[in-house]
Amino acid sequence: MTIDGWFIASIVVGMASTIICFVAAVMKKKPNDLTLISLAVVEIFIIVYAVASLIRVLAGANINGEPWEFWGYILTAALLPVGGFYWAMTERTFWSNYVMGAVGVTVVVMMARMAQIWYGVSTAAQPLQLGIGS
Repeated sequence: MTIDGWFIASIVVGMASTIICFVAAVMKKKPNDLTLISLAVVEIFIIVYAVASLIRVLAGANINGEPWEFWGYILTAALLPVGGFYWAMTERTFWSNYVMGAVGVTVVVMMARMAQIWYGVSTAAQPLQLGIGS
């Protein structure tokens, strides 16, 4: 996998949000300004990444994988913090912090896949080479 600055930034933003939310959940705190702001930062990061990706494409950069898959991942990643926020607003218990914490780490995993799509790294399994009878 190709590691770029966007992926590193997603690790910092996503894992910081996850840690903040999980610590609040372990402390049995209800969703508060800090946990909700950490979720908002994840959303802002995804929006900035989407705009930057669009600019890169319009400037002539190629998505080496399937473009529909790349943009689908961005759309899904952008909807996750919205869903986490909605969950936190409807269920005002400490369990909501676990849901919001899962958003950050999920976005990191999705950013890893988006990097694979952008740089054209295949996820198809290679045939198993046993070396028997050759």
